[in-house]
Amino acid sequence: MSVCSEGRRLLVALAAGLGLAGGCGGEGAPTQTVLRVSNWGGAQVESEFMRLERQLQREFEARHPGVRLQVEQIPGFGQYAPKLLMMHVSGSVPDVVTLDASSAAVFINNHVLRDLTPFIAGDPAFNLDDYFENVVRIAQRGERLYAIPLDFTPMVMYYNKRLFDAAGVAYPQDGWSWEEFLDAARRLTVFPAGGGPGGAVGGGSPVQYGMHFENWMPFWVLWLWTGGGDVLAPDGRRASGYFDGPRSVAAVQFLVDLITTHRVAPHPKESAAAGVDLFRSQKAAMDLKGHWMMIDYRADGLDFGVVSLPTSGVPPVTVIYESGLGIATRARHPELAWEFIKYMTSAEVQVRRVASGLAISANRKAAAHFAGSPVEEAFLRQVQYARPPWGALVERYPFIEELGREMMEDILYSGGKLPVEQALHQTAKLIDAALAEQ
Repeated sequence: MSVCSEGRRLLVALAAGLGLAGGCGGEGAPTQTVLRVSNWGGAQVESEFMRLERQLQREFEARHPGVRLQVEQIPGFGQYAPKLLMMHVSGSVPDVVTLDASSAAVFINNHVLRDLTPFIAGDPAFNLDDYFENVVRIAQRGERLYAIPLDFTPMVMYYNKRLFDAAGVAYPQDGWSWEEFLDAARRLTVFPAGGGPGGAVGGGSPVQYGMHFENWMPFWVLWLWTGGGDVLAPDGRRASGYFDGPRSVAAVQFLVDLITTHRVAPHPKESAAAGVDLFRSQKAAMDLKGHWMMIDYRADGLDFGVVSLPTSGVPPVTVIYESGLGIATRARHPELAWEFIKYMTSAEVQVRRVASGLAISANRKAAAHFAGSPVEEAFLRQVQYARPPWGALVERYPFIEELGREMMEDILYSGGKLPVEQALHQTAKLIDAALAEQ
């Protein structure tokens, strides 16, 4: 997450209280090298994936006698990047830093990560061409590369085949339009007897929605892109003229109308009242999500397909949400950290690691191993259209996403009293002010 100027001053004050975690035993204990690896999240629910992660870590240790991996989970929503920045200032940052695309700018701009090109140049066994090019570019700045991608997902539109079949609606195809999406969503929305789209939100709500909606900007920002709009100027320095530009206004209006006029997507208070994931409970026929949801959908026994996002007058586009591994500038064991990164991103390990369906491997060979199924092929087709999130380039973007969430909430709860164009213009000015503080 981004750290404002006040936060940067706080880093220096807090850094003195941070010490190096772990150690090498008492007097007479065998010498042991501790390789520290950071990751987000706190205590994890035991799962097959977590057990596999630990097994892979033990196998790395077996290949490197005398090495112990110390994986440091940093809990708390939004706490990962700030705490790592504090560790960086203190000099006790882990050797290997896990980052996602939305935190790349924070770590790169604050010099937390080393340039990996010297490691690549000195290692003839490593080939950067083994990885998807546009995923690699997320952590590139000119000739410098700050992370090797681990795995990723494009965002796609999931659809429930059973609900489509019951409504007699043909499955959507790549290249569909907003108009085709709206037509399908209307036909898939079911109102109780006597209800209809003209009713007040919350009164006579649909018993089945055409699409699920969550007010989380990393999801709904894609409607701006698929309509030819955007949040920021190409250089990432201002929102005015872009976030409140005509295409962005039209995109947000279209999304708001899905909820308040056409009633094909739930209002947030309807979602809250339902108390369940509407797509997983088969009360919504479509949902915009990433590869990770396949684990839950398969466990639920859903018969689903995936398709590209519908667009309005622009070529196909989606986003890459990615995780990668970098080496801290203050790493105590940079060469060993490089060995760990090579190991974790190798085709051999990646084939095992992504078998659960959590994500697509950024290693082309590992990704190809799972190609062949209709769903996996549909995901892989999106890679060519995927662009990085703004958080990969703009340090304050997590704060911008919070402004966007608040804006959407204000629009939806205003009962039509807050025009979309006005809300976007006001928020664009707040975003410009936030960017000016960087």
